[in-house]
Amino acid sequence: MNIKSNYQYLLSDLTKLRGVGYKTTNLLKKKGINTIFDILWKLPKSYTDRSKSSKIKDLKINENQTITIIPHKYLFPRIRNLPNRVFCKDETGEIECVFFNSYEGYIKKILPIGKEITLSGKIKYFRNRYQLTNPKYISENASLIKQKHNTYSLTEGISEKVYNKIISQILNLLPTFNEWHSKEIMKKFSNISWNNSIKELHKPENIGKFRENFYQRLAFDEIFSTFLVNSEIRKKIKKIKKIKKKINIESQNKIISNLDFTLTNDQKKTLKEINNDLCSSNKMFRLLQGDVGSGKTIVSLLASYNTIMSGFQVALMAPTEILARQHYSLAKKIFPSDIKIELISGKSHHKDKKEILKKLVEHKIDLIFGTHAIFQKKVEYNKLGLIIIDEQHKFGVNQRKKLSDKGGKDCDVLLMTATPIPRTLTMSIYGDMDISVISEKPKTRKPIKTYSKLENKIDEVIRFIKKEMDLENQIFWVCPLIDESKKIDHESAVKKFEYLKKIFPNKVSLLHGKTTLDEKEKILDNFLKKKFSILVSTTIIEVGIDFPNANVIVIENANKFGLSQLHQLRGRVGRGYKDSTCILMFKSNLSENAKKRINILKNSNDGFKISEEDMKLRGFGDILGFKQSGIKNFKLADPVHNHDLFILAEKEIKRIEASNQDIRKFKPLIKLYDRADIINDIA
Repeated sequence: MNIKSNYQYLLSDLTKLRGVGYKTTNLLKKKGINTIFDILWKLPKSYTDRSKSSKIKDLKINENQTITIIPHKYLFPRIRNLPNRVFCKDETGEIECVFFNSYEGYIKKILPIGKEITLSGKIKYFRNRYQLTNPKYISENASLIKQKHNTYSLTEGISEKVYNKIISQILNLLPTFNEWHSKEIMKKFSNISWNNSIKELHKPENIGKFRENFYQRLAFDEIFSTFLVNSEIRKKIKKIKKIKKKINIESQNKIISNLDFTLTNDQKKTLKEINNDLCSSNKMFRLLQGDVGSGKTIVSLLASYNTIMSGFQVALMAPTEILARQHYSLAKKIFPSDIKIELISGKSHHKDKKEILKKLVEHKIDLIFGTHAIFQKKVEYNKLGLIIIDEQHKFGVNQRKKLSDKGGKDCDVLLMTATPIPRTLTMSIYGDMDISVISEKPKTRKPIKTYSKLENKIDEVIRFIKKEMDLENQIFWVCPLIDESKKIDHESAVKKFEYLKKIFPNKVSLLHGKTTLDEKEKILDNFLKKKFSILVSTTIIEVGIDFPNANVIVIENANKFGLSQLHQLRGRVGRGYKDSTCILMFKSNLSENAKKRINILKNSNDGFKISEEDMKLRGFGDILGFKQSGIKNFKLADPVHNHDLFILAEKEIKRIEASNQDIRKFKPLIKLYDRADIINDIA
């Protein structure tokens, strides 16, 4: 094989390897393994120790063991479908090797009579005799067998032996790369090279050694490559020159003074950061991250006002129509009447939609609200100056980049999320954006009192919500599943709805994932208008809907949810000025982790603190269901255990940015870690 002297070897097709044909290649592709590097980056899960040899008399049944024997007799049946047998011995006893679907010539070649042979496999015992069936590890050279062999999660059709041979071949042919890190970074990992780190990673005795230099070095590379790509995206967007917006502070402050609440210090700080971006000649690409109920919407509307006063249009997209309508109503309330505001709704007539689209093109609309429909291809703007996306934590890096491009060079982009996530995770997910954080809650917002109740105490809960309903308050009742499941012992929304409507006739409604969009909007609108008191729902109500009169939420099987999701659900109440309550219901047989989660939630209303604890308990992969495109699925790095490496990578990126360092030397790193979305732009 002709080995290339750089990283291209690792990006080669698998058929470049000796003994790897199209059949094996296709089997590996089923596991997402397309290149040589993909195989290296598939980590061993454990290993089988074949290094120690046993005598026949000492063999243990149902265990993988290594023995050195001498074949002394063949038995090749002439009846079809019967196995071939080879009787072997050592000085302590006898063992039978059984082969199905094999040829006499092959068996005589691998187990010649009278020759000392070493073999390994799982030992069985049948008819008073030890047996080895279809042993894969057989050789006259004992050193080839007496080793520790890695165990991988394999695709069907590829044996452990074949896979280990492929790995060994790759490691033996591994080219030497020029080091891409600075001397200071290399010292952090005792100057171990990338090549040696990879080799150490695949040594059986090193499985699980997370704190060793080789492991830390590779985890750092993985983090650093992600940060580097995010940095390049951020720099590219910043390089886009735009027309500066002009902020009229006096006019802005007039709107603020007319609000029926006072902005918090965090809101003021964040508004200043956004205004600075709007006034800059560089394009804004910013995330506004705030805890539930921290007041992100008013900040975004003030940014909209400043953009409109500079002669531009603004588009604000919400995840649901009812939330878009709430934003629309708030804007109509606080903005002067000469600002032209519209809403594109699923309920809008075709004629009205057509008229709105016409007005957009003619710049007869300053601010438009809607769901994803406002960014469809047929929707054209005259002078779009700001795009605001509310509650879109499911927008990945590529989607955000496309969104930025869609608006044009003069259009700033502001994303908002009420999903507080730990800093290390924020660096990974939103590293391509500037970030503003609102953690401070308005002084008028009272903490939500959180209680836990055993499910057999439901009568106490019913008595409590009866009192709340007498005070004309409303209640959310959340269940994990829509229908009964025999496999999972959860209460269903349908069953709970039937139960509650018998107690509270004409006071209960039901909402779940199978509810049609029109019906969902109607139910939520009726709840907002207080036409019923209790809304039984699945978790679809967790995203930013504002119901000021709802001040109680009951969550069934609370132990089945993650902390961050429970915090989001709890945030559906406490939006008004009344005392609010969250009741977490659970079964008696709770795990220790479930008990910890419930106690953390009972003792804190701080979403950022809660998300940190959630990540420690559950890992970073499923914080509030972050399974969207654009999330980096790290193989080695972990935002909890490798917090120091994330901070180190962040510092190194800032150093590179400040010194305007040429990043071409990092091209192999970006390529290897499959972050090629910007690689072609690196000269």
